[in-house]
Amino acid sequence: MELRHIRYFLTVADELNFTRAAEKLCIAQPPLSRQIQALEEELGVKLFLRKPHALHLTEEGEVFRQYAVQVLELVDRAAADVREREQGLTGTIDLATVEGYGPHLFAQWMAGFHKKNPHVGYNLWNGNSDDVVNRIMKGLCDLAIITEPHNAEGVEALPVYREPWVAVLPPDHPLAESTGDEVELGALAPYELIIPSRKSRLQEIEGWFATIGLHPTVRCRIASMINAYELTEQGLGIAIFPASVGRIGIRRRSVVRRIVNPEVEATYILIWNKNRQLPEAAAEFLAYIQEQ
Repeated sequence: MELRHIRYFLTVADELNFTRAAEKLCIAQPPLSRQIQALEEELGVKLFLRKPHALHLTEEGEVFRQYAVQVLELVDRAAADVREREQGLTGTIDLATVEGYGPHLFAQWMAGFHKKNPHVGYNLWNGNSDDVVNRIMKGLCDLAIITEPHNAEGVEALPVYREPWVAVLPPDHPLAESTGDEVELGALAPYELIIPSRKSRLQEIEGWFATIGLHPTVRCRIASMINAYELTEQGLGIAIFPASVGRIGIRRRSVVRRIVNPEVEATYILIWNKNRQLPEAAAEFLAYIQEQ
């Protein structure tokens, strides 16, 4: 199997039409059809379901497509890395981060690093901690920020920031009427809660309440911080998130209170795959971060 076969397959999968795919690839249609047939014979499966005037991916074709995209992405990154080493500190650093304070940390580091290395580019991807770790382990990004806890094997981790957890209260909630910027954890127990969707988060938050002999009522689990404000402003419940949720809450009506008794913190960690050599630009970026 050659790279051109993978590129041919992906083009046909995108177009779902051999004639259009051949035009896009600047080759004749019959040779393209033969190349796809040869690929199917090599794999021992049908990648496309061929019908009169219709072409569809088979289930096997959908699976192969996912891997094919990753293969070409890794090949392109490898080529960029080789050129980077030849030309000096250029190329692109692939980064990923969770919500919260992660984007702010990367923005600070990128701004400082850019002043020293103006020819380096960046790709910044956002997702939850599990998705971010998955990209690191598959080699789809160089460095990433997640929040603890994590149990990913083969990952190096560097703590880079801590912040308190807060409660985002509906504007007309009884707890929002109190003065000050704190709310006791126990005061939240009678109310329905909105928390991050990550499974380990539920276990962590239940652990907080267990230390004071209480159990939380979780009404909704969400993946995006912006939803915390939308849901609390509609009175669905009290959202519990790291304090940086307040950075996206400007001009929102919801009230933010720091959780105390006990005080709980979110820890952000920078991670990378210890079994993979970082491209030169990414390695220099990591060294810059470690110096800060």
